[in-house]
Amino acid sequence: MTEKVLEVQDLKINFKTYAGTVQAIRDISFDLYKGETLAIVGESGSGKSVTTRSLMGLLANNATIASGSIKFKGEEIVGKAEDDMTKLRGHDIAMIFQDPMTSLDPTMKIGQQIAEPLIKHKKLSKKQAWAKALEMMKLVGIPNAEAHIKDYPHQFSGGMRQRIVIAIALINNPEVLIADEPTTALDVTIQAQILHLMKKLQAEIDSSIIFITHDLGVVAGMADRVAVMYAGQIVEIGTTDEVFNFPQHPYTWGLLNSMPTVETEKGELEAIPGTPPDLLDPPVGDAFAARNKYALAVDAKERPPYFKLSETHFAATWLLDERAPEVTPPLEVQKRWARYLVAHPEADRKHAVAVEASAILGTEDNN
Repeated sequence: MTEKVLEVQDLKINFKTYAGTVQAIRDISFDLYKGETLAIVGESGSGKSVTTRSLMGLLANNATIASGSIKFKGEEIVGKAEDDMTKLRGHDIAMIFQDPMTSLDPTMKIGQQIAEPLIKHKKLSKKQAWAKALEMMKLVGIPNAEAHIKDYPHQFSGGMRQRIVIAIALINNPEVLIADEPTTALDVTIQAQILHLMKKLQAEIDSSIIFITHDLGVVAGMADRVAVMYAGQIVEIGTTDEVFNFPQHPYTWGLLNSMPTVETEKGELEAIPGTPPDLLDPPVGDAFAARNKYALAVDAKERPPYFKLSETHFAATWLLDERAPEVTPPLEVQKRWARYLVAHPEADRKHAVAVEASAILGTEDNN
């Protein structure tokens, strides 16, 4: 994976409210490569959806991009006119929304909703667009599609509606597909079918996926890389193997320690104590410090830089600083480390190097 489709650098997004300015996104940087799946995980309110909506220019009226850059195939998106974003949205970058019932128009037939992006972006005739819509319905697994193309959303089950939303998003073969928790309301059987369908279609059209979820089990089977978000920041990013099996940030430890595995014994799961900080007045230092039993004195005073563990793995925690004391992570994390170090004996957290956020994008050489 060498071709960058998206580059997000030092992005800050604020929301003006009656209570003051909410600093929802605070200096995040990441990239997305052609054909890869990047998962963004974190608690509700961590900034996952706000980040991805900014990629499509779908922020709320009270939101402003205070600073930073979003580039799609080298072209700056921030500041683009709405007419230009309309051409991009649904054609080059498409989105699968979390709740299909609210993202589908209840007054429009399913075929019309799938065909609309083709008519708008490809300038196809209605007959041509409906023919393509029928093909896409079959592709996403709608049974007896010919009989249902003129149905309305309420006539479909939740799983079938989600397939329709996927069909709408993929009809123009977008370069980037954003999936905002697309399986949250579905049972596990339908969820597995939807995830398999997305991977299958991704391979066929060679698109890149940003997958937003709080379900780490979904991440393990879907993603090539994982970005962990907390309080409007990316606190750890790396390959799925690195983040799952060699996690370095205490927040990532907490997420993994609260997730059951086949080895979990009764009473072992632990919740992360406390609540996320108020982003009307974000903490000066590490935003996770107040909930972190491994916090150091410096966490209350100074925000940690990113520490580079490998060419693909970065974590923003003072525990990786060479001056930090050794701490013992949760037992579940220790087990993951042990398995990882057997497979990757060269891995060494003691030689992590502090770098700027731009190093995540590969724009600096910090070896």
